[in-house]
Amino acid sequence: MNDTIRDVVFVDGVRTPFGKAGKLFEETRADDMIIRCIRSLLRRNPGLPPERVDEVALAATTQIGDQGLTLGRTAALLAGLPKSVPGYSIDRMCAGAMTAVTSVSSAIAARQYDIAIAGGVESMSNHPMGEGVDPNPRIIAEKLVDPEALNMGNTAENLHDLYPHITKERADAYAVGTQQRYAAAVERLSADVTTMAARSVDEGWTVATADELPRPGTTLEGLATLRTPFRPHGRVTAGTAAPLTDGATACLLADAETAAELGLPVAMKMVGYAFAGVDPETMGSGPIPATEKALARAGLSIEDIGLFEINEAFAVQVLAFLDHFKIADDDPRVNPWGGAIAMGHPLASSGVRLMTQLAREFAVHPEVRYGITTMCVGLGQGGTVIWENPNFKGAK
Repeated sequence: MNDTIRDVVFVDGVRTPFGKAGKLFEETRADDMIIRCIRSLLRRNPGLPPERVDEVALAATTQIGDQGLTLGRTAALLAGLPKSVPGYSIDRMCAGAMTAVTSVSSAIAARQYDIAIAGGVESMSNHPMGEGVDPNPRIIAEKLVDPEALNMGNTAENLHDLYPHITKERADAYAVGTQQRYAAAVERLSADVTTMAARSVDEGWTVATADELPRPGTTLEGLATLRTPFRPHGRVTAGTAAPLTDGATACLLADAETAAELGLPVAMKMVGYAFAGVDPETMGSGPIPATEKALARAGLSIEDIGLFEINEAFAVQVLAFLDHFKIADDDPRVNPWGGAIAMGHPLASSGVRLMTQLAREFAVHPEVRYGITTMCVGLGQGGTVIWENPNFKGAK
């Protein structure tokens, strides 16, 4: 019996274009978006026999309607995978796809799977976060959680309260920067964006090829005029928050030996991961303890990390992370190709978007050995995954 832990590698990742909720994909089924991603993965990796896929793990924050019914299994069947390939659904709100990746990766490392597909989808047009839920009244009655914690915008305002040195002006400046970085990198990012058919009763069919949400013309002056919807005279605006978004992501994971056997590319290797809990009222601080825990487990320090992909749920949340680790707001290692404030955050799918983006960045930065993908999670959590660059040539 071989009980050694195996190396887990990220082979490839794809995503649909991200659309503004209520616009591009309003009349598109969520399951059709994730099916498109799975089919694209298989087409991009013709050396993979579909029957070799051991699991399909897919996430959705609101598991209802076309995002329900054990999505991993139904999407696998509809994507054309053999009926012998199982699948399941998973939910950790914004970190759903990230958790799908870490769950199947643990099984790969433990020799229970050789190859798996993980991803996530969110149609915020048709399934707003919290649709159909029935929170236990004890959560409020017994003061386990402040009611404001159930509104993510309120938690971002609370984070500004917790870190008063993170001003609205500083958050605005960060938002302008991420829009500019996205605009400069959009051609590179398009390599992992699959086309997606979109239907409209009024306008007919179209083929989406690019993200709908970026505003490359964003300026400090323009952001200063936006209202603060979560609090009178607050600091969080639509310009410093990820917009409500529709989209899907999927990735292919394998053990290193199986990837070599099948001639599959290796974009990066998983080093380790961690999830952590924080006060739900300031859920944006979650990436801090998650990253501390992941680094400690891996025997690394923050100085070892050469690239950071931080999900931009809100600018204040990213800035709190940077301050904690003494990283400058404009450090070129941080979200170098832009983030969710520009391209959108379709909740459960975003973890794989971060990973796919980091993998592309690794390819053009052989001087970087380690990178992280990290994100805050609703109801007070954070998740971090550490990755190693197979293109590393030394230096950092």
